Amino acid sequence: MDDTEILEAFGPLLLDLNDVYILEQERPLLAHYTSMEVLEKILKTEEVWFSNPLFMNDLEEVRFGFHRGREIFEQSETIRAACDTADRYNALKHDFYHYFNKFDQKHALDVYVFCLSQHERENEDGRLSMWRGYGGQGNGAALVFNTRFFGANPNSPLLIAKVRYGSGAQRLADLNARVDQWCQILRQAMLPDDKLYLAAFAFFLLIKFFALVTKHIGFKEEEEWRVIYMPEYDRLKIFEESRDYVITARGVEPKLKFKVAPLPMAPAGQPWTFSDILEAIILGPSVSSPLAKMAVLRMLETMQKVEFQKKVVSSSIPLRPT
Repeated sequence: MDDTEILEAFGPLLLDLNDVYILEQERPLLAHYTSMEVLEKILKTEEVWFSNPLFMNDLEEVRFGFHRGREIFEQSETIRAACDTADRYNALKHDFYHYFNKFDQKHALDVYVFCLSQHERENEDGRLSMWRGYGGQGNGAALVFNTRFFGANPNSPLLIAKVRYGSGAQRLADLNARVDQWCQILRQAMLPDDKLYLAAFAFFLLIKFFALVTKHIGFKEEEEWRVIYMPEYDRLKIFEESRDYVITARGVEPKLKFKVAPLPMAPAGQPWTFSDILEAIILGPSVSSPLAKMAVLRMLETMQKVEFQKKVVSSSIPLRPT
């Protein structure tokens, strides 16, 4: 097998974590909850900013996947057995640590996610827990996007995944099961010694992606989906000039700017615009008075975005900020 075929052999380990194929069948609505200030910026620029998960509240969740994955690699007798010899295992271990350390020291800032919550079509109120956690205690807004234009493209650096929830024990069992699958593929592939680095790379991608799409069961009510930027897949360097930053109360945080439009490698004949995928703008419960809605409509008129006015609805949840 050539290098591409080797990596494709390990592909099923990631495929069921990447929900773009499920997305194509179900076409859910996905809502992004944010502040009014950020809402204004998104609507004005038609641009969203991806965040680095190491600067988000999910820091411990991401560490869980990475640290557990490294521990499994170091302690698993199944991995040793799959390598057949000590020399092959040591070579594999050397390559794995190369990728792990390179990410830890150089590329940890280059992974970005954009978080959304699955949204029921008939829901014009939004999700209470999301208003409290991400929508400014009800003082913000939710941008609801449809997904009918999204599709699978092997050349895209963006992956779409529905977050998996479980206890620590459940997630560890799932990760161990995937490592067992990885071992089976390694045995069947019978890779020559000089190609073991590809298996090590596949293992690293497995734990990296697992870390980004699994969370503790306590967050389940968020029903989160994530758009994930994977620099390893950005072969065309589409986002090379899109890195930016913001200064917050926590310090400087890296961001990735994404103009909401088809990527350069999108199939011909499927054009769409920001307006096409924006299904609704839900005003939070604390800013949902008729006067507040009129102010938002005026904002859209000033922006020359009058086509968005008909998409504005007000949440009726009786929430008041604390």
